[in-house]
Amino acid sequence: MDREPDTAALRALALIAENGSISAASSELGVSQQAVSLRVRSLEHELGVPLLVRSARGSQLTAAGELVVGWARPLLDAATEFGAAVADLRAERDGSLRIAASLTIAEHLLPGWIARWRGLQGPHGATASLTAANSSAVIAALHAGEVDLGFVETPDVPSSLTAVTVGRDRIEVVVAASHPWAGQTVSPAELATTPMVHRERGSGTRLAFEHALAAAGQPRAAEPAVVHDTTLGARSAVMAGVAPGALSVLAVRDDIRSGRLARVAVSGLEITRPLTALWRGADPTAAAQALLQEIAESQGA
Repeated sequence: MDREPDTAALRALALIAENGSISAASSELGVSQQAVSLRVRSLEHELGVPLLVRSARGSQLTAAGELVVGWARPLLDAATEFGAAVADLRAERDGSLRIAASLTIAEHLLPGWIARWRGLQGPHGATASLTAANSSAVIAALHAGEVDLGFVETPDVPSSLTAVTVGRDRIEVVVAASHPWAGQTVSPAELATTPMVHRERGSGTRLAFEHALAAAGQPRAAEPAVVHDTTLGARSAVMAGVAPGALSVLAVRDDIRSGRLARVAVSGLEITRPLTALWRGADPTAAAQALLQEIAESQGA
């Protein structure tokens, strides 16, 4: 090679190696599958060797591809550390903490966490900016260096980021109070074949629900009744009687208590998921570390 290695292409190749598919790598990187394919093809052209074997079942690295990924890992780790150091420097200069969080955490938990963190710092402490998005978008923003700290609800956490569990959440199957399932118990098989109100793909809520059904031997077979990209939209659709839904207990517990929604038990199935903080590099920024410490103390850790 006559020029510096393309770290974006190397990172794409490493993610394909970890996940076994271009689509999974594109999801983590927050770019299209075509963009990932072009990066890898450009790298193959530059190195003069095939790096991937592509098939309908996924993508596998060639022997040369495995070597290249192995050689690239120290470089990618160094690039991640560099990005984290620059983000830390920027945060210290600006006195701010850039946070991206998936919707349930952003709406129900982070306001309290940030308020207590700010209270401990006093009026001249660091400030926080918060972006709410689904878990996939949060991960993509971290990879792009757009935020210092991320919070996700998905059970799938990329190994390219440092992660710590800050809590747990439970997913409840809920229906409108007038629905025949209200207060009843259904089987995982019945749940898997029933059209439901779902969050969009990339949502940690939806992914946790689908993983739980698959683990119970009943992968979801029905198409969604409707898909919403916000928790509020999904909750409102369920309440209007469109179809059953699966939502965080944090989002529906008040509606269950008031009778606006009814809980549906699922025999032999309890859907839980970790709430995870993520950052690039080995250590979070100083401001992020202070927030994480406050969260740990508030959780009784």
